[in-house]
Amino acid sequence: MARKMKIRAFVKDGGVTVVKAILYHPMETGLRKDKATGEVIPAHFIEEVVATHNRNPVLTCDWGTAVSKNPFLSFDVSGTKAGDKIGITWTDNLGKSDSGEATIS
Repeated sequence: MARKMKIRAFVKDGGVTVVKAILYHPMETGLRKDKATGEVIPAHFIEEVVATHNRNPVLTCDWGTAVSKNPFLSFDVSGTKAGDKIGITWTDNLGKSDSGEATIS
């Protein structure tokens, strides 16, 4: 996976920041079989997502197998301004993790 995350954050009317992110991940449930071999594809999914504003947590999500491949996440944050940083970190059931950061525009 070359691209692991894409994050955009922008201030809309009213001073609320909209954050939109795509987390590139296979999100396998552990219930699907490989069509070529018939073997069960092992579970591999994001378990936790944490979003921060200037390194202070603003959102924590506990996910499971019901979330689709390459999930899209969108949320609003108040008390922000252009130039602030929004960070997102995820951890999956295999212990792998990734993080990304965007500057609010």
